[in-house]
Amino acid sequence: MLISRRATLLAGATLAAPAVGRAQAWPGERPIQIIVPFPPGGGTDVNIRAMVPHFERHLRGARFVVMNRPGAGAEIGYTAMAQAAPDGHTIGTVITPSLQTITIERQPRYTLDDFAFLGSVVEDPSAFQVAPDSPFRTVADLVAFARANPGAVSVGTAGIGSDDHLLMIGLERAAGIRLNHIPFAGQAPTVTALLGGHIQVASMNMGESMSLIRSGRVRPLASAGAERFPMTPDVPTFREAGYALDTRVVRSLVVPAATPQPIRERLADMLAATMRDRAWISEAERLEIPLRYLNAEDTRALVYREAEALRRLWAEQPWRDQ
Repeated sequence: MLISRRATLLAGATLAAPAVGRAQAWPGERPIQIIVPFPPGGGTDVNIRAMVPHFERHLRGARFVVMNRPGAGAEIGYTAMAQAAPDGHTIGTVITPSLQTITIERQPRYTLDDFAFLGSVVEDPSAFQVAPDSPFRTVADLVAFARANPGAVSVGTAGIGSDDHLLMIGLERAAGIRLNHIPFAGQAPTVTALLGGHIQVASMNMGESMSLIRSGRVRPLASAGAERFPMTPDVPTFREAGYALDTRVVRSLVVPAATPQPIRERLADMLAATMRDRAWISEAERLEIPLRYLNAEDTRALVYREAEALRRLWAEQPWRDQ
């Protein structure tokens, strides 16, 4: 499995946080709030709440509280993070690509430069899921039907500009087909519409769909990325069908950009120690969370690199028109 493989790579690293992070209590009595820009109970919320006890072990003296700030496709939460006091008492959870697509589609009250990145936590590939009795057994089946019936295949996503939506656009462009986009407010209504026969395809992340896949409620058609998703090794990739699509969610932690460097470093060290902690790796495996750690510098580079690619896509094909 993905986590086990990465756990092996990290096994030789020390599990203790740096001495400065463990010898000193976190300044002040206030808890550190972690802003999650989605409602309680979703994949991001479950992920972050599960990490909190591990954060507290790796940042001696600190307490954490999760604050859900949903709305406007995560823009409300992102804005709250950007405008928080830069004193080390607010951490934000951001999601690629929504963090970038919002700044391209509209003029929010934040920019990418308002954040300092601590590191990434999760990488979850986008995928097409169908109902168990769907006539589409392969991507080739879907593409052939869509070519013969332009716009007849309805694809549900978690919203305009989401990675789910970008996967749909990517397949349209690569295969020369036209699909019918149906945006929903999250995974639950998308699944309801799929099982009710109101849409033919649900574009959803593999990791967040694992309980649905294991229970047989949905059948994954293909996942994005260069390799098969380790939790579902029998599910092919779009690349195997001839379409090199690589859309995915990357979940990362940030602080306001003006946060002093020593505080940023201690929080980044806390995250790094947590991500190589065998206890957290084991818990993430149990929860079927597809971990992937990138350090602060690599996370920032990824976000800005993908932002540039998304700006080029927007110039060619604004996704709000889809």
